[in-house]
Formats: sequence, structure tokens, C-alpha cells
Amino acid sequence: MTTSLTAAEARRIHLAAQSLARRRPPGRPGPARFREYLDRQGVLQLDSVNVLARAHYLPLYSRYGPYDRDRLDGWLSGSDHAFEHWGHEASVMPRALLPAMHHRMVAGTSWQVRTRERLDRERPGLLDEVRARVEESGPFTSSELEHLAPREGRRGTWWDTSHVKDALDHLFITGEVASARGPHFRRTYDSTSRAWGLAPASRGDWGMPAYDAHRTLFDHALAATGIGTPSDLADHFRLPRAHRAGWADSAVERGLARWVEVEGWREPALLATGASDPVRATASALLSPFDPVCWYRPRLLRMFGVDYRIEIYTPAPQRVYGYYCLLFLHGDRFEARVDLKALRKDGVLSVESAWREPGRPQGTRRRDDASVAAALAAELAVMAGWLGLGEVRVVPRGDLAAALEAEVRLL
Repeated sequence: MTTSLTAAEARRIHLAAQSLARRRPPGRPGPARFREYLDRQGVLQLDSVNVLARAHYLPLYSRYGPYDRDRLDGWLSGSDHAFEHWGHEASVMPRALLPAMHHRMVAGTSWQVRTRERLDRERPGLLDEVRARVEESGPFTSSELEHLAPREGRRGTWWDTSHVKDALDHLFITGEVASARGPHFRRTYDSTSRAWGLAPASRGDWGMPAYDAHRTLFDHALAATGIGTPSDLADHFRLPRAHRAGWADSAVERGLARWVEVEGWREPALLATGASDPVRATASALLSPFDPVCWYRPRLLRMFGVDYRIEIYTPAPQRVYGYYCLLFLHGDRFEARVDLKALRKDGVLSVESAWREPGRPQGTRRRDDASVAAALAAELAVMAGWLGLGEVRVVPRGDLAAALEAEVRLL
């Protein structure tokens, strides 16, 4: 039996599943919250962009508020509960999902084959030598093993690589060595036996068959997002699209979900068993481009009316909203987007531009600029304190900048 939901109900159900429907819980988050987030989402995306804060810091802040970032890094690197691999891009994942990632490690993708062939041609024996060193005496950073194949050219200014780093990345992707993050976001590499208590992927029988692994990851995405089309759910772990209908039907057959029709959606959606509508969404939060709610652009547009892209790689004269825009969630809608930059030496959280969100869900009424600016200013003040910045400064760019600056001055 198919149930019908309004678009607003679907939004609230999704936000509730994402822990973004209610105001943040009291208290300063610690390992219990870190584990709660990782277990629920199944993936915490990593990225080197640090203009505001590292990508993996922001989703937890958005949901739980200010916390000690060093404490999170220590938990991620020292916990036997987490591991790093290619979940949704480069990611930290709960150790329980390691068997479901085995098939990706041994799949023999075109990148894996090309990289191995190139390394064998240009640096014969390097892969085996690097693997042996890591297994014997790891963990190592790539710089600590550079002497095995000294660079032949100058370092790059953007994507810096070398034969040793390529070898380590190949061994990491194929599950022959494990990876973690050390101080200052540096990646370290260690043996899988020390890091995971398991044999390397090529020699271990600890993995799931590919179909079972895909279905496990799809089920996890369903619980994490609450509601979505099969394509929405497949994107959570970047699953191949070809079998998503089969995973969806399997989830329904096993009682994990039921099919629903959502107002304005062109295809049916899966509603997770146990997912519920909180009736009213009361949270306010800034969400980064690397937040699970923002990952899948078709869902973001369909569910919230937001047409969004990261403009980091767009030439500056062609940017519309700014280098690193965060979306401002207020209730069950996105009401603004702000380009933020941490001027650490000056102790300033700089709002490089502030805009009213031009898109909104069909049938919703536009809030006035003053109320949006007031709520956004309060959130920016909290974020500045979390980042150790003593001032919020608004650059006069964007159609919300003037109203936001006025509210910031009142804080």
C-alpha cells in the first residue's frame, strides 16, 4: 500500500533522520556524540580545504554545536571504532562497515590498474618495497618514505604527488595498508594487521560479496537519510546506479522501508521503517558543502528548492556566491547562504558575502530579511567562538549583507 506525504513532511523526516530537526542538545559533545554521528551516518567526509575549518569538523558542529576539534581528531585516529577509506569520497567510517568495503579494495578499478602499471614501469619494485616497510615498521607519513624513490621534479603548488605517495595511495585504496590522519591532517600509513587486526584485503577472507556489501551500504543510507528515492540513497556511499531498484525492493521485502509518494516528486520514495515526522523543525545550523544533506544536488533541489554548487574551482570572476559558501538552515528550509573565511591571525570570522537563498520549496512563504539575518547572526557568533575567533565581520557583498551587518553589530 502506497502512502502519500506532503513535501514539508518529507523535508522534516529527512532532517530528523539527519539530527537537524531539533535545537542542539545541551552540553559539550565528546566521544559519545562522535560515535553516535559516525554510526548513524556511516561516513564522515574528509577534504583538505581549510579556509574555514576542515570538512570533517563541520557536520558534527552543525548537529551538536561547539566541541573540541583536537578531541575529535584524537578519537578518530586513536579509536578502534573507525577506519579511513573511500566511502563517499575520502571518508572516515565505522569499523563495522569494513567488511562491506572489501569489495572496493579488490575490485581492480581502472585507476588501480593504471597506477600499478605506471609504477611498475617507472619504479620497478617500489610497491613491494613500500608495502614491506609499512608492514615492518609503520606507521609512516609519505615524506618519511620519500628516500625510497627521491623526487625527480619540483613539488607542485596544488596537487602534490610523487612515486612514493602514489604507491602508498595505491596500497591504501587496494586495502594492502591502512590509513589514518595524524597531526595537522597528515595521512599516515600502517599495516592492516596493526590498524584493523585483519590481513590485507588481497590475502584476507573477511569481506562481503559485492552484492551483499552494496545492499548493506544501501540499508545504512536508508536509515541515515530517513526518506529518499533509490538514487538519493545510492549516492550516500556512491553505489553503482545499475542495481539500486533491486536494493530498494529488497529493503521493502525485508521490512526496512515502504514505498511512498511525495508531493511534487516525479518518482516514488522509500520511507525508512521507524522514520517519523517531528511535525515542526526548530533547528538553525550552517551546513558545509561536505554535509550529507548537501551531497546529492538533485535531492537538495527537489526537497529544498536549492540549486547549489561548490565554487572553489570556479575562476573568481565567474563565481556567483563565493569561494566557500555554507547554506543556512532555519527550521525546515534553507534561508541564506554565506561565503565564510576564518582570518585566524586577525581573530575574525569574515562573512565574505551574504545572500538570501534564491530557491525555496514550492508552496512556502518567504521569511523577512530581518528575522533571517538575526538568526544567522546568532549562529555566526556561536561558530566564531567555536573557532576561537573574537569577531564576526561582514563584507558588504550580497543582498543580505546590510541586514546581517546590522544584526551582528547588536550582538
